[in-house]
Amino acid sequence: MTAPLAAIGRPVLAALALIGRIALFAARVVGHMVRPPFYPREFLQALLQIGWFSLPVVGLTAVFTGGALALQIYSGGARFNAEAVVPSIVAIGMVRELGPVLGGLMVAARVASSIAAEIGTMKVTEQIDALVTLSTDPIKYLAVPRVLAATLAVPVLVAVGDAIGIAGGWLVGVNRLGFNSTVYLQNTVDFLESWDVVSGLWKGAAFGFIVALMGCYHGMNSGRGAQGVGAATKAAVVGASVLILATNYLLTEVFFSA
Repeated sequence: MTAPLAAIGRPVLAALALIGRIALFAARVVGHMVRPPFYPREFLQALLQIGWFSLPVVGLTAVFTGGALALQIYSGGARFNAEAVVPSIVAIGMVRELGPVLGGLMVAARVASSIAAEIGTMKVTEQIDALVTLSTDPIKYLAVPRVLAATLAVPVLVAVGDAIGIAGGWLVGVNRLGFNSTVYLQNTVDFLESWDVVSGLWKGAAFGFIVALMGCYHGMNSGRGAQGVGAATKAAVVGASVLILATNYLLTEVFFSA
């Protein structure tokens, strides 16, 4: 009689336990951010890897998304004789939703997997145990620089992606849809508010924290061997992507009510 309930309860309890472990890990990371010692060299290397090297993929994603968005909005607006809304909707859609979410997902695919694989390999080869032997906290040395760097770098990537995405919409609007360049840019400026941009940057900071946190957590809890590292890498990307989408909805609700 209780077998069906047990079959449901086991994965639910396992999921709650996982959430609790991740929350405790996040609390430890945040706590170590404000306590010495600090590792500026590790932070700068993480900032370069996460920020600068992620710029090409974020830029390419943004420019094609902006162009496709302009085409889709024009196609839908033409049914109601509302083609003139293309510049404003492209700008608002990019800075409020598509820029942060797609940028976060691209960074999750690139960075969360890289962090999880790197730290997982360090665990398999007992380098993390060596850090403990040398009286170095692995969370402070490995996780804190990466989480802090991602939290600071992803909003910058989102801002650059927003600009590139709007430029992609402008290119399509002017060269493909027949918009006047000056009118297109003027409509973009007139309808775009500062809070639209700021809310997207806050989302970027939250997404960056999530990406690096999931990469570090799953890397440090990786199983033994190549199979364990592969499973940790997959779990980091999937977990970061799902949390980004869920957090995006929650933040959208908060900003909508503000």
